[in-house]
Formats: sequence, structure tokens, C-alpha cells
Amino acid sequence: MVTSNSQDEEGQKRAVWENNRKMIELHNEDYTKGKHGFHLEMNAFGDLTNTEFRQLMTGFQSMGTTEMNVFQEPRLGDVPKSVDWRKHGYVTPVKDQGSCGACWAFSAVGSLVGQMFWKTGKLVPLSEQNLVDCSWSHGNIGCHGGLMQNAFQYVMDNGGLDTSESYPYESRNTTCRYNPENSAANVTGFVKIPANEYSLMKAVAIVGPISAAIDTKHHSFQFYRGGMYYEPECSSSNLDHAVLVVGYGEESDGRKYWLVKNSWGTYWGMNGYIKMARDRNNNCGIATYAMYPTV
Repeated sequence: MVTSNSQDEEGQKRAVWENNRKMIELHNEDYTKGKHGFHLEMNAFGDLTNTEFRQLMTGFQSMGTTEMNVFQEPRLGDVPKSVDWRKHGYVTPVKDQGSCGACWAFSAVGSLVGQMFWKTGKLVPLSEQNLVDCSWSHGNIGCHGGLMQNAFQYVMDNGGLDTSESYPYESRNTTCRYNPENSAANVTGFVKIPANEYSLMKAVAIVGPISAAIDTKHHSFQFYRGGMYYEPECSSSNLDHAVLVVGYGEESDGRKYWLVKNSWGTYWGMNGYIKMARDRNNNCGIATYAMYPTV
């Protein structure tokens, strides 16, 4: 039996989907006219309003005040014109956080996996669920949000982080069941990148994948499909989502970009990745809160 409530809800979802479809079509018409550098596509988030989407799919808390080491830029000459750490074995496949605001855990794990690869030469996927379940005492609140620095502090104080094989992701808060016998990583500290794009570029070039936070509070990000993402309405300080910067580069027309790994599955964006505008006044705040763990 279909209740009037379920019919009403289905009608509301349909109306939201239609509104999103129209918005996507209008954006893509402007894209074909050269007014945008990226295009959109309907995806699994089509029946969510932007507010519902952000509540489900983000989870970066406001920035904490923990004292951190600051990245000391080496006195190098020119850094590479482009970097893609996926080509060098530092990056695991794209994952899907599901309807759990654990982006901070995926971002933290991504940069820690990269640093462990640099140290050991082995790419071992680590457990986001371990962080979701066990780092509450360090200021994170599981699926309701967290910070990468809190995650790194937890791993450092805990003495390790389990593999994802031994402690798989469940997209929900569960009971902490860390087992030191399954640990495959440790953290000795963490380093904050100065909040400018040049410092971030140097860090990505020299260190490896870097955890970062961005502003994703826009339909254009929710339905991003491909191209160079630039959102003039983006904030560089009001950040809500954590990601992993795995490289940077430049298109043939001279437009510069950051190569960013998301945690919304491969059906979003460019197989789970997005090219975000680089050197455009820190668009979406990509350089505002960037860091990596030391191992």
C-alpha cells in the first residue's frame, strides 16, 4: 500500500530532480557557448537539494587551533610544470564515502597512504573506518564530521592505523575495534602548508599527495562531470569538504589546474577526480587548509 506521505515525498523528489536537470541543461548550454570551462551531468545525487547533498556528502569541520609544524619550502629551482602521483604508485583507487560525512577520514588516509608508499615502496590501503570509529576522543565525530589533523593526532597517539582489508569501510559509525596486529602505518607528526597556492604546488611536487579542504556548497560541484572547475561564488575560507590533491598541471591553452581526488565514487566527476582552477586567487580555498602527515 502506497501512503499519501510516500507519494508526497516521491513527488517532492521528482520536482527536485527536474529542477536539477534544468539547472544542468542551462549550465551546459552556456558551456557550449564558452561561458564555462567545465560541464555538468545528472548523477546519483539528482534527487537531492543542494542543502540535503551537503548534509550527506561533506563533513569537514571548522578548522581547529592545534599547533602544527609549518612546511619549510626547500630552496629549489623550478618545480615540475606538472605532477600526477597516480602515475608513480602513490594513490589507491577512488572510494565512496556514501551517506556518511567522513570526507576528512578519506583525505587523511589518502595522504598517509602516499607517505607510507614513499617510505616503504608498498601501496597499502588503510582503514577510514578505523578513523571514523576510534578518533572521537581527538575531536572527530565520525560520520558527522572531523578534521585531518585530528585524524593524524589519533594515529600518532594510538601507535598505528589498521589496513582497510582488516577493518573495511561501512559508511556508518560503529564500535571501535582497532587491532594493533593489523596496523600498517604510523604517524610521527603533521605539517601545515602555508595558505597560498605556490606553497601548495611546492609541497605537492616534493612531498606527494596532500590533504586539503575546499568549498563545495554549489550545484556546480554537486553535478560536476568534467573540464576545468572554476566557481566565482566559491569561498576561500568557508570550507566544508576534505579532498586529496594528487597533482597539478596545465592545459594546452595555458589554464592551470589542481588534480584532486574525491571520495564520492567513480560515477562522480572524471572517474572520481576533478580538475580545479589553479592560480585563480585560491578558488574554493584549496590552499587554505592543506597538510600532510610525517612518517
